[in-house]
Amino acid sequence: MSPTCLACDVVAGCLRPVGGVVLETPAFVVHGIAAPSPLPGWMVVTSRRHVCALEELPEDALHALGPLLARVMSVQKSALGAEHVYLLALGDVLPHLHLHLIPRDASTPASLRGRAAFDASPSQMLAAVALEAAAARLRSALG
Repeated sequence: MSPTCLACDVVAGCLRPVGGVVLETPAFVVHGIAAPSPLPGWMVVTSRRHVCALEELPEDALHALGPLLARVMSVQKSALGAEHVYLLALGDVLPHLHLHLIPRDASTPASLRGRAAFDASPSQMLAAVALEAAAARLRSALG
C-alpha cells in the first residue's frame, strides 16, 4: 500500500489501524495511529475530505475541528490519565490532512515527549493489545 493513500484508506474503511476508529463525525474520523506506537491512546484526527492542509477545509469543518480536538484531548486525559496531550500537524508526510493527538503521563520518558514520540525505537513500541485497550477506553468514553 502506498503511504500517499494511507489516510484515504483509513477514512474509507479499507484499512483498520490498531485501535480502529474511536469516533466519526460528518467532517472527521478519529482513529489509532496507523503505525507502531510507543504510547497508548495516540490518536489521529483525519479529515473526511481529501485536502492537504488545514486552510483547505470548508468553513463548516473548520468550525467543528476545535471542539472536536478539545473533546478528544479531554477524554484522553480523563479516560487514560494523561497529564498532557500533544497536538501535532506535520503536513508533509501524507498529502491528506491529519492531526496527531499524543497523550503522555508522568511516567512518559523524555525520549518520547513531544515530536520525539515519532522517533521511538522498535523496543519502545507497545504490543497491539495495549493499544487496542486504550482505544477501547477512548471509544467508550467518547460514546
